[in-house]
Amino acid sequence: MQKLRCLAIDDEPLALELLEDNIRQVPFLELAASCHDAFEAMDIMHQETIDLLFLDVQMPGITGVQFLKSLQMPTSPTVIFITAYEQFAIEGFELNVVDYLLKPVAFERFLKAANKAYDLQKLRQSATTSEIPTHFFVNANYALVKIRFDEIMYIEGLKDYVKIYLNSAKHPIITRMTLKGIEQKLPNQQFMRVHKSFIISSDKIQSIRNLKIQIGEATIPVGEQYVEDFMKMIGENQ
Repeated sequence: MQKLRCLAIDDEPLALELLEDNIRQVPFLELAASCHDAFEAMDIMHQETIDLLFLDVQMPGITGVQFLKSLQMPTSPTVIFITAYEQFAIEGFELNVVDYLLKPVAFERFLKAANKAYDLQKLRQSATTSEIPTHFFVNANYALVKIRFDEIMYIEGLKDYVKIYLNSAKHPIITRMTLKGIEQKLPNQQFMRVHKSFIISSDKIQSIRNLKIQIGEATIPVGEQYVEDFMKMIGENQ
């Protein structure tokens, strides 16, 4: 498994320096960034992939507890609280933090918490790998071609063939298959049939105007029989 990318947050310079040093000593941790307050942490988390937060509880402006409650990330990082105050322990565990460290933190105790976070990440990755497929294969150009779900922008049906448009390729993958057949291979939480000739990836939608979907340079119409389901998908049908 890859190293856990860590963000260290503490308003005390000496405590932050010690935390950074502890992270650097652990082989499976990588210090992605460090900062002194929650506002700076928010900016970093919108720019960096963070797997593990080492989060001070008592900080000026926004506390660690308030910051953690405010997070609305697609994938929430694992969190370890670090504080000088025992009274936040119960609230921390109610927020599903993986561990709670009291300052001053001995390295042995820090390592124990890091191991817990690493084991939890392995369990999450194992569950994701075993339960959710990430790709499928199609026959194209006399070969089996791997198609990753997260690279699909949209799929166009042409009688007995389909064109699969990927964000990683200039030209579509053309394979002998019906649109209904390929629809059965796609996770329905990510893909949707919006027309008799088109399936789209919902997270690739750039804009919608007059029931026409813009994905990249393509404008895809929403068929009349698909309008109701499409509106529900985008949250417009209340």
